[in-house]
Amino acid sequence: MVDHPAVTVDAFVGQTNASAVRIEPGDDARDLLPHLDRIQLVEVNFPVYGDGRGYSAARILREAGYAGELRAVGDVLIDQLSHMRRCGFDSFAPARPLNVADAERAFATWPDVYQAAADARQPIWALRHGGGTDG
Repeated sequence: MVDHPAVTVDAFVGQTNASAVRIEPGDDARDLLPHLDRIQLVEVNFPVYGDGRGYSAARILREAGYAGELRAVGDVLIDQLSHMRRCGFDSFAPARPLNVADAERAFATWPDVYQAAADARQPIWALRHGGGTDG
């Protein structure tokens, strides 16, 4: 558990005692890759629902091996939850509260997927052919 607020990417890279970082649109998540071993929480800010750069930041971190908490914050909408989970987000702090039942339905909307992603769900083709997630 993180007991202090998340700092900016620039502040995080410049110090050694922070364990929580907040990525804003325009920040490069790759700047954090050398520090993944000391990060406990990454907050990714979505200032408006149409700004998709946070999805890329999540994928970059998860594909590089980040295993800590990855939280979507800001203008997070029900329609985005399933896609955010696929990119690697495992917690959500929306600016406006979401209905829990609606959120659960959103996560269950697409039981089958067509490609591998950060959530490690097996693509439907792999399930059909008994193979792994490799092409």
